[in-house]
Amino acid sequence: MNEFVAAIIFIIIFIIFNNLNTKIRKLEKEISDLNDKINTPPLAQTEAIHKKATTEETFIPQQEESHQVYHEKIKNSEESEKGPTSLQKDWLTPVSDFLKQNILTIIGIFTLVLGIGYFVKYAIDKNWIGEAARAGIGFCTGAGIIITGHFLRKNYPAFSSIITGGGIAVLYFTATIAFREYHLFTQNTAFIITALITAASIILSYYYKSEVLIIFSLIGGFAAPLMISSGQSNYLFLFIYITLLNTGMLAASFLQHWKSVGWTAYIFTTGYLLLWTNESPELLSITFYLISYVIFYIFALHDYFRKNILATSDILILALANFSSILGLLYIFDTLKYEPQIIFPLIFAAVNTVLLFREYTRKSFGITYSVFAGLVTSLITVAIAIQFKTHLITSIWAIETTLLLFIWKKTGHKIFKIFFYILFPFVMIAQLITWTAYFGTKDFNIIFNAPFITSSFTIISIIINLYLLRNTAKEPQGKDRNFFEDLITVVSYGVIYITFLLEITYQISEMPWSAITSTGLLFSIYYIFVLLLFRKLLSLRNDVQNILIYLFYFLIVINTSVSTLSLVADILTKKLHVSFYFFHLFQWIPFLYIGYRIIPSSTFHKQWISYWIQSLAIIISVSCELHHSYILMTSSDLSHSYTASAHFNILYLPVIWTILASLFIYTGLKKNIQEYNKIGFALIGVMVLKLYGYDVWQMDNISRISAFIVLGVILLLSSFTFQRLKNMIRNMVDKKDKTEESKD
Repeated sequence: MNEFVAAIIFIIIFIIFNNLNTKIRKLEKEISDLNDKINTPPLAQTEAIHKKATTEETFIPQQEESHQVYHEKIKNSEESEKGPTSLQKDWLTPVSDFLKQNILTIIGIFTLVLGIGYFVKYAIDKNWIGEAARAGIGFCTGAGIIITGHFLRKNYPAFSSIITGGGIAVLYFTATIAFREYHLFTQNTAFIITALITAASIILSYYYKSEVLIIFSLIGGFAAPLMISSGQSNYLFLFIYITLLNTGMLAASFLQHWKSVGWTAYIFTTGYLLLWTNESPELLSITFYLISYVIFYIFALHDYFRKNILATSDILILALANFSSILGLLYIFDTLKYEPQIIFPLIFAAVNTVLLFREYTRKSFGITYSVFAGLVTSLITVAIAIQFKTHLITSIWAIETTLLLFIWKKTGHKIFKIFFYILFPFVMIAQLITWTAYFGTKDFNIIFNAPFITSSFTIISIIINLYLLRNTAKEPQGKDRNFFEDLITVVSYGVIYITFLLEITYQISEMPWSAITSTGLLFSIYYIFVLLLFRKLLSLRNDVQNILIYLFYFLIVINTSVSTLSLVADILTKKLHVSFYFFHLFQWIPFLYIGYRIIPSSTFHKQWISYWIQSLAIIISVSCELHHSYILMTSSDLSHSYTASAHFNILYLPVIWTILASLFIYTGLKKNIQEYNKIGFALIGVMVLKLYGYDVWQMDNISRISAFIVLGVILLLSSFTFQRLKNMIRNMVDKKDKTEESKD
């Protein structure tokens, strides 16, 4: 009953489709006739137009010609100003247009193949056909679809290519199922059948001149070994087949100039090679790496030798072919412990040097010269990195990011920058893995160790990247682009910081924790100091400078308060020498320089809170530094330090705060900055509350008398100084007013 209903539905659909097809043909004929009428003007109108054109040519031929030349010059100049970027602007447009126009066809052929598959499965479940008949139905169906595409190729070329590709897919899947599920023939026979399908599909692609069809054919050809695989790794046989397939690809791309064909072959070939390298690295695979390198280099340089140009896709495949080949070859040498490992980067560098020298002798220093120069420099850098025993993937990826960014700057093709954005996160992941080598290893030399040398190459790459990205602010760019570049910049500076911090902490890891913490904080302080010192060279924005200054003061406070206190305790318990404390005092060099030279020339003081943060950092740092120095001078061990600390806090700290408050008020009056006045009086208020609310009850009589006398004298002297300063300012204002009046 179900079969009868299905047959009726199929007949109804066929009748409806046939009627629609007839109506569409009639409509096409009517539209064609209407276009002929519109495009064919009456005889009188044609003669009038011809006469008018003749008259115009008779009277103003010279003027018309001059206008035409003028407009052509303007057009040519505009095109030259747009540069290569405008020519390569919408590189995804052909793909997008193809999908928009043919998406229904693609979905339709896919649905048809599935429908046939489900029908065959249904027939199998009903025991209508045997295994051999099933395979025969599959081959006949695939052939029928290909024949249908053949008859449609003249009027509907794109539709025909997709239909034919679907038929080829049916043939591939039929051969696979017949071998793997039904065991109708041996693996060798199955391979011969799939190879014949691939050869026939490539011949059809060339005959139809269909780029879409040959891509279908290549995908099927590269997938065929997986389809008929029996689980045994016969890589020699596999790569002989892939080499022959790539040779056919190369011939087809030369004859028809199909770039997508080469890219399809490159992606599959590289995948197979890396799979082989990872599963069973052996010397035999080196031969096929080199053969594939030559094939894809010839493919990429086809237009270069014919027309002396390098398209965007050619440049990209040159870069990827070099670095993917080096990655696999060096991995094989490293795994098998062969030397010298730098031979392959140097060989590839020599190949590109020949091309670079060719451009140099022709005095051509354009995009092509820059590409080959970038490749040669990158490959030599990789060779140096490998010679220093760096981590392979990290170094190669880092150098490749710089190459991509360099080519983008030289050509203006955005595709290289997009690939840079894609590869950069992988470099960061590889760098994180590189840093893990520090943990669990205790015999690394200072600086000359694999993690640090690898990180050094990453840092060099990052510095070049930052230099190349620095000028992009001059270009029109959106918020997303700004975000990515800012993120890359922040991450890059973070990588540089973490690299040196890990190396320093690793080399002093045997010291007490207080020494490690203090050294790490001191390095952090100097790192920010260097960034601020070279802020103009690094093109740091004002908001970034302000954030760095806030962070700098925060680290200063942490280092002088918490970290140095632990340092003093370890010095008193003889875990550290007292000289380590003097090493810690080097933090005051950047502290004073930033306060006196960098902040006055920055926008840091545009907000009132910045004055308070800077003043708070000064108060805490000075107070803690004098406190720690006093303890070291007066205490012989840790138990005596508690008494000395309490004595300092009660007797000397109010005096220090009073002096600092006086300095703040003096500075505020002198520079007419109200915030400093507020800070000074606030500090005096805190000091008075501390003195009268707590300290006075903890002192003996002599200390109490001494504290009050000293504080009283300081306050009186400060008050007298302020009065003098006020008088001086008033006198200066009066003199200025009198001078202006006398001039009037």
